[in-house]
Amino acid sequence: MPTELAMLLWTGVLCLVLAAPYVAGSVPQLGLPRLAGNREDLPQLEGWIGRSRRAHANHVENLGPFAVIVLVGHAAGALDATTALASQVFLGSRVVHAVTYLAGIPWVRTLAFLAGVVAEFVMLGRILQHAAG
Repeated sequence: MPTELAMLLWTGVLCLVLAAPYVAGSVPQLGLPRLAGNREDLPQLEGWIGRSRRAHANHVENLGPFAVIVLVGHAAGALDATTALASQVFLGSRVVHAVTYLAGIPWVRTLAFLAGVVAEFVMLGRILQHAAG
C-alpha cells in the first residue's frame, strides 16, 4: 500500500478515535435521554468535552480535502517521495492538533493546523506538476 493511502487510512482512524471522548463526556454532562433525542437546542459543550467536539469537527473538515488529494494522486499515478513525506507530515500534524486542542494549548494547535494545510498544498502541487507533464 502506498504511504499516502496508509496515511489516509490512519487519518480516518484518528477521526473515529476523536469522536469517542466527546461522545463519552457528553453523556454525564447532558444526559443520555437528551442525547438520544433530536439534539435540538443542546447547550454548548464546555471544557475538554467542548474542545474534543471542536477538534473532531475540525478533523472532519480537513479529512475531506486530504482524501481527495490522496485518491486523485493515487489514481493519476502522481505519488512520489515528496507526496509520501507530505502525507506523513499531514497525519503527524493532525495528531498534534488533536492532542493540543484537547489539552487547550492554542498556539501549538494553530501551528499544527497550518503544518497540515501546507502539507496538503505540497501534495497538491506535486500532483498538478505531474498532470502538467
